[in-house]
Amino acid sequence: MNIQTIEGILIPFLGTTLGAAMVFLLKNQISVTVQKALTGFAAGVMVAASFWSLLQPALDSSAHMGSLAFLPAAIGFLIGIGFLLGLDVLTPHMHMDKQNEGPQSGFKHTTKLILAVTLHNIPEGMAVGVVYAGLLAGASGITAAGALTLALGIAIQNFPEGAIVSMPLLAEGMPKRRTFLMGVLSGAVEPIAAAITILAAGLVTPVMPYFLAFAAGAMMYVVVEELIPEMSEGKHSNIGTIAFSLGFVLMMILDVALG
Repeated sequence: MNIQTIEGILIPFLGTTLGAAMVFLLKNQISVTVQKALTGFAAGVMVAASFWSLLQPALDSSAHMGSLAFLPAAIGFLIGIGFLLGLDVLTPHMHMDKQNEGPQSGFKHTTKLILAVTLHNIPEGMAVGVVYAGLLAGASGITAAGALTLALGIAIQNFPEGAIVSMPLLAEGMPKRRTFLMGVLSGAVEPIAAAITILAAGLVTPVMPYFLAFAAGAMMYVVVEELIPEMSEGKHSNIGTIAFSLGFVLMMILDVALG
């Protein structure tokens, strides 16, 4: 991997780290309203990134298949959904919308919260990794600016995610430094997932469209299964919807203008 690629896969991790650092600036809790806005914004960014940064390049890379150009994207997308579904079922963790409930299945509440956010970060790391793998392989439809845009977009949505995982831990009495460390560690899986994906994708360049769509499917699973229910639950659900729209438009602008 070159310097450009290493910087690219570390950018989202920086977003999580900065979000976790909010424990040093904010009070012990994030209000429900702010949390809905942050979650909705993150969901909007991820949906836009799934299409413009992942599915669109997958379709472009399969253009030579003519009327069947949709096939790799469709198959990869469904496999990505299935992979996250399996991971969700097999790994004991707490959904984001259940973070105020007590211990479940014998696991500590804080452990489940960290596992939940860590699971969210896996497909995001894979998404960045597969785009940079495509860039390194010279895949059509993928540019350096487009790869950087995806990394920046995920970093933007990782900022509120880092705060969302760290602030509840602080509210439970965990020291600020340890809370910050837990938030940082929850995001450490992203560059690891990105690096593994780059190494794997580099060996199978011909199926790059499947990898791109796989990452898109995994990200969309997180949005539909976790983020949208969280932003829509209870009162003031329109706040999450508005934030979703802003996140979607921002990522769309970045991707189209810079990609």
